[in-house]
Amino acid sequence: MNGEAFEELRPRAFAIAYRMLGSVSEAEDVVQEAYLRLYRAEQEGERIESPRAYLSTVVTRLAIDVLRSARSRRETYVGEWLPEPLLADPEADPARHAEVADTLSLAFLVLLENLSPEQRAVFLLREVFDYPYDRIAEIVDKTEANVRQINVRARRHVDDGRMRFDASREQRDQLADRFFAAAQEGDLPALEALLAEDVELHGDGGGKVPALARALFGRSRVARTLRNWMRAGARMTHMDMRRVEVNSQPGALLLDGDGRVFGVMALDIADGQIQGIRSIVNPDKLAHLGEVADMGALLRRGR
Repeated sequence: MNGEAFEELRPRAFAIAYRMLGSVSEAEDVVQEAYLRLYRAEQEGERIESPRAYLSTVVTRLAIDVLRSARSRRETYVGEWLPEPLLADPEADPARHAEVADTLSLAFLVLLENLSPEQRAVFLLREVFDYPYDRIAEIVDKTEANVRQINVRARRHVDDGRMRFDASREQRDQLADRFFAAAQEGDLPALEALLAEDVELHGDGGGKVPALARALFGRSRVARTLRNWMRAGARMTHMDMRRVEVNSQPGALLLDGDGRVFGVMALDIADGQIQGIRSIVNPDKLAHLGEVADMGALLRRGR
């Protein structure tokens, strides 16, 4: 298979790997390794009837292996672990966007963390990518009956915690615009008016930069914390908050005065209010988005 053919198959392979791993860098590595295995198999004369099916199988199995090894790392992770943010392609098909939006959100990927690697693979292949049970059984090397049971348990767990996002993309974007404007202005009443009473604020610094030690809950606490963050950011640098889509949800890229990334925020919006906010400032999770700011230097400047 040549490079052009691989590029046609790559989006599906990456979609599976990223949802499995919650990491852009690890997903890229898995997809590349799967392609190399496909290439070697073809060079050795192996007959591959469907390169797409081959890649999906290898990507899923490799991702399961990566998840198993990542479990211990995440247990010792400093603070709360959040997935690496994925910015939306502005040229993406709107119909496809609506189809995959909720299965790409940070909230959904965090929910999947509670599943075992095999449960995660079975659930995603069946519920997100609509693979038949017999094909999934072949991929994960289990019986079809076993795969069906695994999916029932996984789906029950996911449905219990799954957030239902507002259907109107335009309304979500308008609310997000108002939120980020109020945050930059430090307008506490305006912030509180946009937040759900039981809103959640999550932060991931990975022990590399200051971040929340644990999630915060409640409209007043979250609004005050956001206002304080923005004030601190303004002291450190000429902060630019660039509106983007983060994992198919409204969000913003936080940039310093030189255009370097130092954070990403994503919003969960439902029932006309902001239900959750996720802030990722771990520099290791931002490198794929552009040049990363030196947070240590910014903090020293802020003092």
